[in-house]
Amino acid sequence: MSTMNTSAVSGIDGHGDSLWLKAARKFKRDRVGMWALFGVFIYAVIALGVVFGFWGGAWADVTGPKWAPVSAEYWFGTNIIGQDIFARALYSTRTAFEVGLLVAIGATALGAVFGAVAGFFSGTWIDEIIIWVMGVLDSVPFILLVAAIAYSLGGSPWAMHIAMIATFWIGTARLVRGEVIKLKTLEYVEAAHAIGLGKVKIIFRHILPNTFHILLVQATISFVAAIKSEVILSFLGLGVKDGMSWGLMISESTFEVLAGFFNNFIAASVLMFGLVMAFNMFSDALQDALDPRSVK
Repeated sequence: MSTMNTSAVSGIDGHGDSLWLKAARKFKRDRVGMWALFGVFIYAVIALGVVFGFWGGAWADVTGPKWAPVSAEYWFGTNIIGQDIFARALYSTRTAFEVGLLVAIGATALGAVFGAVAGFFSGTWIDEIIIWVMGVLDSVPFILLVAAIAYSLGGSPWAMHIAMIATFWIGTARLVRGEVIKLKTLEYVEAAHAIGLGKVKIIFRHILPNTFHILLVQATISFVAAIKSEVILSFLGLGVKDGMSWGLMISESTFEVLAGFFNNFIAASVLMFGLVMAFNMFSDALQDALDPRSVK
């Protein structure tokens, strides 16, 4: 394997700067991206605080009167049975991160494997089968797929996660497949073949790591999609079973809004909007920074 080929794949130029270092410099110059990253960090701190029991632990406790107004004791007021809306909103942030991270990691990993295999064996029956599976899953409406999986798993709380992973990996697989088709023609891959390396080792040790910039961006996109999907599914009763989420808060607020009480709806909607918007802007900035055509 020549030094020139290795440098081309790893993104190292004549000055010794890698694609990642140049991308990091470009991202730091993106003020919107940095502010978005800071916003995501704040939400992550809130979620970790809930995990370690610093706040949000009393989300299910009935501690106040019905529909208490915003006050120093109840920052977002209370719901119809006297539960603290602020505590429930904080706990829902943990739920959003749990669902987002699990689905993003699962879908990205699955898409990476299937996309790499399909790209490496492009034009063969293996590639055709994977493309056919992607087409079949892509043609099934998402809500129907979740309902079918939930029914088959006996109402398992993991049905939502499995359904998301089973559909979100498709976009990642398509992108990785296209990238692998280009990478497998490079000289360093041909050299790996020449020295007798197995196909599995070539795919996972020499080709797939060079698609990491695609996988990173796709993971952030899947994270946002998972949060939005969880809210919709929980609102419809197909999502979170044990715990609290913004979708469940919005669902229970439908009865309160008719009575003129909007605190529950506003708290869940504003926090969800803030996280989704921040992560969307972070994802866009990250994609721009990692674009090899624009990295300088």
